[in-house]
Amino acid sequence: MGAGLAIGEVETSGSTEIGMGLTGFGVFFLFFGMILFFDKALLAIGNILFVAGLSFVIGLERTFRFFFQRHKMKATGFFLGGVVVVLIGWPIVGVVLEVYGFFLLFRGFFPVAVGFIRRVPILGSLLNLPGISGVS
Repeated sequence: MGAGLAIGEVETSGSTEIGMGLTGFGVFFLFFGMILFFDKALLAIGNILFVAGLSFVIGLERTFRFFFQRHKMKATGFFLGGVVVVLIGWPIVGVVLEVYGFFLLFRGFFPVAVGFIRRVPILGSLLNLPGISGVS
């Protein structure tokens, strides 16, 4: 038997796997920090892990190119400014800035994600309900 990939598997490098783990832990810490009434230490750890994980997944150069495109400077300013504000110690203001910057940065990805979710059996039928289909 060969040691090849099975159908549907994607070969990932070690740094990509580390990045996915860091990003996952970052999202967990951000969520847990918000659940615990905007605990600034957990939010700060989550921010650092998320940005570091993103850098590992897509590479440092591509991360800089993504964040510092001319048309994304406003979004990057809000997102990274929110990270700095959380690190300074104002977690609620920082998270609001981060969320706004996140939506501005990834707004081109949301239609793709909604299109993908529409193909998932149960979630797709929920998105096609009359009240929800107009919003999504």
